[in-house]
Amino acid sequence: MRLILFSIGSLFLVTFAGCQISQADAAHAAGNESTLPEPADRAEDVEPRKEGERAPAVAILDHQGERVNTAALYRQQPTLFVFYRGGWCPYCTEHLRELAMIEDDLKNLGVQMVAVSPDRPEKLQESIGEHELSYTLLSDSDIRLARALGLAFRVDDQTHSMLLGHDIDIEAASGRSHRVLPVPAVYLIDTEGTIRFAQWNPDYRERISGDAIVRAAETIAE
Repeated sequence: MRLILFSIGSLFLVTFAGCQISQADAAHAAGNESTLPEPADRAEDVEPRKEGERAPAVAILDHQGERVNTAALYRQQPTLFVFYRGGWCPYCTEHLRELAMIEDDLKNLGVQMVAVSPDRPEKLQESIGEHELSYTLLSDSDIRLARALGLAFRVDDQTHSMLLGHDIDIEAASGRSHRVLPVPAVYLIDTEGTIRFAQWNPDYRERISGDAIVRAAETIAE
């Protein structure tokens, strides 16, 4: 599959699994939450931030509707964030199943995997059950994290109508009326909050392979 390398940035506040985010992270969050970049008009126009930059810390939700701060995750251990359009997307669900096959490899390298989409928590529960996923799925239904990364784009009226014609309602899936999706992407973030690897592709049909992700994770383990 074709790879296009790129990356991240931004912030908010909360605690996860007993890990507190730092005062510096909290200040960074407060300073950036109100200045998140607006979604692009097309997937081809997104401007993800570069590798080597500081990763965002944004509050999103888990499959039970509990708040999770992204900084609390990657402060625990290196974290792979996988962005997908939603459980309604067959290309996304195929990729999620493929990634389940490398979960043990990532764990052996000390890397945890988290998949993020605009789907509301109830939809995440459906995906977890249907595809028997054991790694974490998170809900970015307000598109804070995707905007912080520069991945967000608006779905135009023609595409929205086409999706509805295929019985795909992205507003119902997210529980929001913004009609914004993330470009599919992968970000590997170390415990210092630095983006070590970033890949994205505006063509939703093209996804990074599991083998390529494992190779990227090996650079952190070295």
